[in-house]
Amino acid sequence: MLTTAEAGQAGIALSDHEILTRATAQGRAVLTFNRRHFIRLHAESPEHAGIIVCTFDTDFAALASRIDAALHATLALEGQLFRVNRPSVAS
Repeated sequence: MLTTAEAGQAGIALSDHEILTRATAQGRAVLTFNRRHFIRLHAESPEHAGIIVCTFDTDFAALASRIDAALHATLALEGQLFRVNRPSVAS
């Protein structure tokens, strides 16, 4: 795993397309809360190393568990779009 900060790209105004292009060139999947834009990018060009789009959850441990479960349920990330959503709150 490599964060944008670790890659020296924090605070740099990269477009979503550029982020996906760089990740793809490095064989890395993208994990993002920017669901709408990355779902659109996947539809336009599914040639990537994988995209995981998540809904924000303040329970980071639960979110990490859902991401882990989604990724363990597949054999390959390449060209795939994964949606990891916060569970609905029952009233």
